[in-house]
Amino acid sequence: MKNKNNENMNLNKNISVIDFHCDVLSKLQQQPTLSFVDSDQLDMSYEKMKAGNIALQCFAIYLSEKLGQASFSHIDEQIQIFNEQVVPYGIFPITNKQELLKAKQLGQIGGILSIEGADGLAGNFNNLEQCYERGVRLLGLTWNYANWAADGVLEPRNGGLTDKGVQLVHKCHELGMIMDVSHLSKNGFWHLSELAHEVNKPFIASHSNAIEVCRNVRNLSDEQIRDIIGLQGRIGLNFYPPFVTSEPFPTAKSLLPHIEHICELGGAKHIMMGADFDGIDRHLAGLTDGACYPYLTELLLRYYDEDLVRDWMYNNAYSFLESWLPH
Repeated sequence: MKNKNNENMNLNKNISVIDFHCDVLSKLQQQPTLSFVDSDQLDMSYEKMKAGNIALQCFAIYLSEKLGQASFSHIDEQIQIFNEQVVPYGIFPITNKQELLKAKQLGQIGGILSIEGADGLAGNFNNLEQCYERGVRLLGLTWNYANWAADGVLEPRNGGLTDKGVQLVHKCHELGMIMDVSHLSKNGFWHLSELAHEVNKPFIASHSNAIEVCRNVRNLSDEQIRDIIGLQGRIGLNFYPPFVTSEPFPTAKSLLPHIEHICELGGAKHIMMGADFDGIDRHLAGLTDGACYPYLTELLLRYYDEDLVRDWMYNNAYSFLESWLPH
């Protein structure tokens, strides 16, 4: 994959970015005094997104354990935060293919809502339908632990989907909600994969890396990566240092072995970004917030052809949304 002849960098190549995971809504929910526009305490403020040349951002609805027992009201509150504190300051909400194209034509930063963990849906499919009607287009079944739908990756029993969880996946497929396997247990992954293969609908790992490169349970095995590739899904690179490397001083360059490995498995057209900004308390040197994406772009251009870098930063994610968002 290495490109030996691209040593001269050009920061002005204007390569846009799509990032498939940040937790800024959760942070705004917990700290209401913060401003999405330009707060220094946010990894992903509007100003940082502009500085980072971010064209589209997936905003996760993650219900912090600090809120107590997860409820639908917590999800509702984050949707309101998105509509009242994020959208009015320059984010174009995207729920379908036409809006995806319109945001691109207008040159506005697009925003898509996702749910990270089905806990707050409380097993009620009416809640799921409400979320869909209000713009949510992606759903991760779990965070790290068990809930009513499935086991998370840190749940010791490593269970798959519950009966109600299977119904949830069927309902998501029916609605057109994209499934996300980041944080899902290994058995849960394969259970969901079986259901996805039955209807030939791809899923994503919005913020997960390769376990063969970094031995962290949150990362994906080669078999899982191949399965996502086979279904034409996508894998978003996670920037959280413990998911990237065991090196004592991790840097942006530490992401490169993950890119290499996924490409070796046939995944060059399936890599995208899923930084996990505002959901992490440590950062790779050089990648401290959304404004740092031009630095990562420059770094990648030292080693790879421009077309590949454009694919990883933007095209792979865009083509997936173009194919799987509703009309």
